[in-house]
Amino acid sequence: MHPVPVAAKSIPAPSNKTVYPQPFAAQVEGRIKRKLGDFFGLTNFGVNLTELAPGAVSALRHHHTRQDEFVYVLEGNPTLVLGDEEYVLGPGDCYGFKAGTGLASQLVNRSSAPTRFLEIGDRTPGDEVEYPDDDLKAVQQEDGSWKMMHKDGRPW
Repeated sequence: MHPVPVAAKSIPAPSNKTVYPQPFAAQVEGRIKRKLGDFFGLTNFGVNLTELAPGAVSALRHHHTRQDEFVYVLEGNPTLVLGDEEYVLGPGDCYGFKAGTGLASQLVNRSSAPTRFLEIGDRTPGDEVEYPDDDLKAVQQEDGSWKMMHKDGRPW
């Protein structure tokens, strides 16, 4: 727990940028994710300040089985890819991702300037993440860590 307020941009981004194995990890190279909730010791939900460089993506297109997510755009114009639809967002726009719907999503920065947004997600145990475009599946372990697997169950 941190005893005083801090500037969100001063919280360091972790050196391990992603749990994705290669070749998928390379797809999020232009992403900086500051784990604000972890910095303050929050355990029931996570909050990230995420920045995408031009051309970068927030994550592989995915959906969760148990954990809800929410994004709030602070700066820039990311494109929300939501199923087969796309929406250009701007500062003040937000979207909530209900778990268990099977609707895959990601944010993509197709603009020429960086974009920043808050990501908020609950930490319901037993979550699984499906990646419909890739041979990848994530299964949350009892300790909260993620096991990355091929769709047929083989570990990466």
